Amino acid sequence: MEAINHLPFIVGSYAAAFVVVALLVAWVMIDFRTQRRALADLEMRGFARRSAAAALAQAKEEA
Repeated sequence: MEAINHLPFIVGSYAAAFVVVALLVAWVMIDFRTQRRALADLEMRGFARRSAAAALAQAKEEA
């Protein structure tokens, strides 16, 4: 049995895995941008993040 006989299956498997990983990376990047836009929109409306309030309170204590 020669490995060349299985070459199409091997190449196809690697190609399918690459496509799946690329789609997952693209999905994460798109979701990250969407979440950043949503946070920016909320901050423009006057909602602040809890972590920002804690940092502000800590800065006031140190001053």
